[in-house]
Amino acid sequence: MSKLPAAAPFDFAGSSTAVCDAVLKLRGDALHAELGRIAACLLASPEGVFLMCDAGAKPSSDGRLEKDVHVDGHCVGRYEVAGRAYTLDDWRQLEGLAALTGTLLQMHGLAQRTTHAYAHMEAQLAHQSQILDQIHESVLTMDRMGYITSWNKGAEQLFGYTALEAIGRNILFLYADEDPTPLDAFPEEGGRMMEVRRRKKSGEVFWASLSLSPLNDLEDHPVGLIAYLTDITERKLAEERLHHLAYYQELTGLPNRRLFGRLVDQSLTVAQRNDTTACVLYVDINRFRLINGTLGRRVGDELLRQAAQRFRNALRDEDVVAHLAADEFAIGLFDVRQHFEATTVAQKLQAALEAPFRIEGHDLRVGASIGIAVYPQDGQDAETLLRMADIAMERAKENAQNPDKSVAFYRLDMNQGMEQRMKIESGLRHALGHGELVLHYQPKFEIASGRLVGAEALVRWKHPTRGMVPPSEFIPLAESTGLIVQVGEWVLEQACAQASIWQQAGLPPFRLAVNVSAREFTPSLPDRVASTLRRYRLPPYWLELEITESTLMHDIEQVIDIMDCVNGLGVALSLDDFGTGYSSLSYLKRFPIDTLKIDRSFTTGIPRDSSDCAIASTIISMGRRLGHRVIAEGVETVDQIEFLREAGCDEVQGYLYGKPLPALEFEMALRENWLQVA
Repeated sequence: MSKLPAAAPFDFAGSSTAVCDAVLKLRGDALHAELGRIAACLLASPEGVFLMCDAGAKPSSDGRLEKDVHVDGHCVGRYEVAGRAYTLDDWRQLEGLAALTGTLLQMHGLAQRTTHAYAHMEAQLAHQSQILDQIHESVLTMDRMGYITSWNKGAEQLFGYTALEAIGRNILFLYADEDPTPLDAFPEEGGRMMEVRRRKKSGEVFWASLSLSPLNDLEDHPVGLIAYLTDITERKLAEERLHHLAYYQELTGLPNRRLFGRLVDQSLTVAQRNDTTACVLYVDINRFRLINGTLGRRVGDELLRQAAQRFRNALRDEDVVAHLAADEFAIGLFDVRQHFEATTVAQKLQAALEAPFRIEGHDLRVGASIGIAVYPQDGQDAETLLRMADIAMERAKENAQNPDKSVAFYRLDMNQGMEQRMKIESGLRHALGHGELVLHYQPKFEIASGRLVGAEALVRWKHPTRGMVPPSEFIPLAESTGLIVQVGEWVLEQACAQASIWQQAGLPPFRLAVNVSAREFTPSLPDRVASTLRRYRLPPYWLELEITESTLMHDIEQVIDIMDCVNGLGVALSLDDFGTGYSSLSYLKRFPIDTLKIDRSFTTGIPRDSSDCAIASTIISMGRRLGHRVIAEGVETVDQIEFLREAGCDEVQGYLYGKPLPALEFEMALRENWLQVA
């Protein structure tokens, strides 16, 4: 019970203000004491209290006046005043004070709950903001006009802009210049994903995976978008690399066969609509495989790169040039008025190859044989036109005196020849693995003594249905397809194996000659020969390698090194088909060869043809002066042998002395006839 000093009583307005201040500023006992004091002042009572109770308020019989304070129907306290006689007006004053106090307490409680809820919401938002900032993915929100309303740490790290720099700006400032697409209409339900290009603060443009979701208000009305962005630049670059590998030749950077087919088919659709002509050119670079085999792949690759660039420079921008494989290219010509215009383009391509290629100190010269197929008469699609152009190219290569200038259009009859060629090639591959190849041996005799001094191992193809296939049918094909390397390896292996058998059988040694193609004449040849001799325990004087002049005309220094290595093994070297090539006499004297072989084309006319006689005599004279033995092949008459004897030729080979025989028949003839010659 508060006992107040005598003072002027409050009026009701002053009491209301005092109660409002107390409720706002005080709590607990201090609030209760202040409310009791205010009630005593209002009613000019000596005593006044505010108690926590549930009793109802009514005039007291002992002169005490009481009134309960209610909030939301519940009693939260009671005013009590005492010390004088009270009237009905006093009771009404106290009742009004109690009602005002209840209202103020109710409002204050509501304000406190609201403040607490707001603080809780702020804490939740702060918590959510921390979570968003910890997410590596960049998250931002925009209003319906595209202005940024929030920006997390992931967005700061991705774009380089702080939240202060980004919030409030339109999202378009992040777009790349080449991607000026404005914002689409905002989706109202669900979301969507896309791959976009965006720009960082540094100016770097990158690929991003963008996911958009609607941002709704409390009434579920769309108010903007939530955007999630992830940097996918590495993945896009990897996809681009895979695409390039799938559609372009890595070596030259030109479209490959697959992409060429697509581009040509698309252009043929336009040609059909415009009723125009189109042409496909199939280009084969001559002598590339020889260069690649003798000088190595690095030189060959650089040659292809430079040739591709020359082709590109010789063509129009709208023409399509592709690198199909190895030394094969294809050209697509569109919007052509007359198909013979393709001949002009083909000649431009051949002219582009005329200047020598300077690669690693070598001056390399190549040419091109070109086949042409015309749309629509030769084919309606890229693959058919390519196939027909390939057939025409093969015909151009075979029939031309100068393959480097040969151009041929496709004709229907070419297809039949190509099918036959493919059958032979397929059959030859089968023959290599199924024992259909055999060796025949043709003897070589010394003219002066008449004794056998050697034999040449000649490959034959014993076909299961066709019988013996002439070498003239399959050897050129093996040369052009590269199968000659496998054939040559097989011949060397079988010849050494047979020589080993004859050695063990006690036959006197003689030189067994094996032909080596230009494709085989590489730095690996000496090691292959040495390992084969070791495998069969065969002395090197049993073996002779025959090489052609054309083999020697590429990288002379390397050729001489290879020949020196072969000579170092003790294996003899013979220069085959001498006089048909283009060898320089200045180089000829440097070649460590043992024998010059006069080609049969010069032997055939002896002694009737004066030119053949002059050439043969010159070769024999030159060979003897250089210290080489000379052998003539294709000798079939006594007149020929007499001329060669008088001219000083050392050895002969031909049907006059013996035709090529299988190993068993050769051995029988050797024992019964040839070894008996003194």
